[in-house]
Amino acid sequence: MAERRVNVGWAEGLHARPASIFVRAATASGVPVTIAKSEGTPVNAASMLAVLGLGAQGGEEVVLASDAEGAETALDRLAKLVAEGLDELPETV
Repeated sequence: MAERRVNVGWAEGLHARPASIFVRAATASGVPVTIAKSEGTPVNAASMLAVLGLGAQGGEEVVLASDAEGAETALDRLAKLVAEGLDELPETV
């Protein structure tokens, strides 16, 4: 299983707008991805309610994981999005 550990770069954490950006990016990746707080239970990264339910705060570590084909590339892009608190998924990584 491929995995990336990153600290949430959005000051407000994964709430409302940042969670929406992340969920859209996870869905657009075409790869099933999970997200969890460090040592927490993984949830579907494409589910807005699940991501909001994590309550991940700015600076807190989250774990992105997938065992699907193409996971390495998808996780690299999503990790960059989360770590840098970007407004959209980076086109190249």
